[in-house]
Amino acid sequence: MISDDLVQLFQDELRELLDSLDRGLLDLRMNPEDAGLIDQVFRDLHTIKGNGAMFGFAELSAFVHKFETAFDDIRSGRARVTPEVIRLALAARDEIPGLVEGTPDETGRRSGILAALSAVLSTDIPATQPDAAPVDLPPPAEARTEAAQLAFRLTGPAFELGQRPDLLLAELAGLGATDFKADVTGLPCLEMLEPSRCDLAWTCTIPATVTDDDVAEVFMFVDAKWDIVRAPAAEAGSAPVVAAPASPEEVVPVAAAVAAPVVRAVPSRAAPEAEPPKAASSRGGSGATVRVPADRLDALMDAVGELVIVEARLTELARNSRDSALMATAEQITRLAAGLRDATMTMRMVPMRTLVGRFRRLVSEVADKLEKQVSFVVVGEETELDKTLIEKLADPLVHILRNSLDHGIETAAEREKSGKPVEAVVELTAQHAGTEVLVRIRDDGRGMDPEKLRAKAVSQGLIAPDAVLSEQQLFGLIFEPGFSTAATVTELSGRGVGMDVVRRTIEGLRGSIEIDSVFGVGTTVTLRMPLTLAIIEGLLVEVEGERYTLPMTSVQEIVALPADKFTSGRAGDFLDVRGHFVPFLRLRNAFDCGGNPPDAQNVVIVTSGDTRIGVVVDRIIGTNQVVIKQMSKLHVGLRTISGATILGDGSVALILDVPHLVALGRQKGNIPNRSLAA
Repeated sequence: MISDDLVQLFQDELRELLDSLDRGLLDLRMNPEDAGLIDQVFRDLHTIKGNGAMFGFAELSAFVHKFETAFDDIRSGRARVTPEVIRLALAARDEIPGLVEGTPDETGRRSGILAALSAVLSTDIPATQPDAAPVDLPPPAEARTEAAQLAFRLTGPAFELGQRPDLLLAELAGLGATDFKADVTGLPCLEMLEPSRCDLAWTCTIPATVTDDDVAEVFMFVDAKWDIVRAPAAEAGSAPVVAAPASPEEVVPVAAAVAAPVVRAVPSRAAPEAEPPKAASSRGGSGATVRVPADRLDALMDAVGELVIVEARLTELARNSRDSALMATAEQITRLAAGLRDATMTMRMVPMRTLVGRFRRLVSEVADKLEKQVSFVVVGEETELDKTLIEKLADPLVHILRNSLDHGIETAAEREKSGKPVEAVVELTAQHAGTEVLVRIRDDGRGMDPEKLRAKAVSQGLIAPDAVLSEQQLFGLIFEPGFSTAATVTELSGRGVGMDVVRRTIEGLRGSIEIDSVFGVGTTVTLRMPLTLAIIEGLLVEVEGERYTLPMTSVQEIVALPADKFTSGRAGDFLDVRGHFVPFLRLRNAFDCGGNPPDAQNVVIVTSGDTRIGVVVDRIIGTNQVVIKQMSKLHVGLRTISGATILGDGSVALILDVPHLVALGRQKGNIPNRSLAA
């Protein structure tokens, strides 16, 4: 029996292979003549088939073998890539997870897909160009005019690993092999027989056109020894070569010949000329990787978070004791904890490309359903985010992309009428910006009409008819629950639910959303996300004896509050910072603190999207590492607080949510309803 750990390893690799297969098929749809993409798809299928056979998924291996055989017609030039081929290939790909889970095919869908795929490929044989001039190709350096003999056997615990000799024989037959013979000379007596081992060997005749690399691909994923004996080609006009009789010592039985094969590497097709091998590192090479379950990374991150809290406590004790030895030890532990924190956070970082595969598929299928021609462009696939962010970003991005395709992109007739290319462009971009990650979804569709948004909001009672709203605030109405400009409810949109989910999810991740749209030109939705959700750098401040933390990612600068600003003005509070007016919010007023403010107050200028605001505090304590702790369900309504952290003295400091502080300032009238970005 195969252990659960090995099965889990197979499933992890299968997910990566299916993602690669998705990317290859969707890229082939755009570049059907790309031989490199064709080879990539074929290799993915071949690897899935081999791994499935190795881990005992016989039905999966048989299904993918037929899938691979049908696709081999494209690789060999007997058929072409068409949209119908890609559609059927994606449908076949979708059946693979069900085969792994053992889901029965009661309706015969799988066999129907393979039959349709084979039928499409068999009727798509490229016609010979009648006017093409014949091309004289030089003969190969080693012309082979005779068939060769292949001998092979499985080694090790083949049956225990789920290896299937019948599938290997079928694959060799697919290459044109004939005259199969089983060699039973290696079979032990019944008492010595081991059920996990294959003691049979086989010989067969393979065509001269089958190369060593073709045979090596067959045995790529099994433990096997094999050898090919080819007859030397006779030169033109010369007598055939007759081998001299072998001496008795040179006569080797088939079984023994099979046991001493020539080891061959399998290069990829059209591979560049091999370079001299580099000296191997004593550490095994910098590219070595180890698979680690996600829950172990989570446990490690939790342990590092607790270590950071203990390190802060130790630093506090060392500072109070003024013991030089203890202070030196605390500083050393601080450096080690910071290094361990950075290493752990790096291990949790995942590239955006892990999400891109499903988005390519989504755009392709939705565009086909809407009968729109859309080119999906991805920039910055290697941009890394915390794995928790990656997991939670999937649904918001799906909603935004579906809205872009349904509401933003016009029909082909509308685009032609407005002078645009028939094929629309939807672009997904990811990039680092300091300690944030910017994810943008841009389309060149019809854009949003602010007046239409206003009229819809008034009709739904979301705003008063005489309300004065900026263009950005009108765009922000699409995130209100139940708000939709769609005339009818469709399968894709129209209920006004999706974008509300987007806003709640992004704000729950301490991110923000910005919309930039020009009517008739297109729309850009920008998501600003923190790099991680576990440990951040924070600025510790104090207001009326209570300590709060502001994320350093939002802090821009700190200035002193002028004496003439100690009392609130009737028209709102503003600072003149190097020629730019910046509104500010007093935390004392926002949190209804009692007592009198100190004689000297500070203003922490923070950014929220394109808006700069100031937050007035009593005292700046300093920076520290913040281990974010979630608030209880009783505190869900505290929108200005995003979490809490434990300080070095054991007390708790609340983490302020900058976007909601801006919203609170607008509600209290301290910040006007317009962006005052510097």
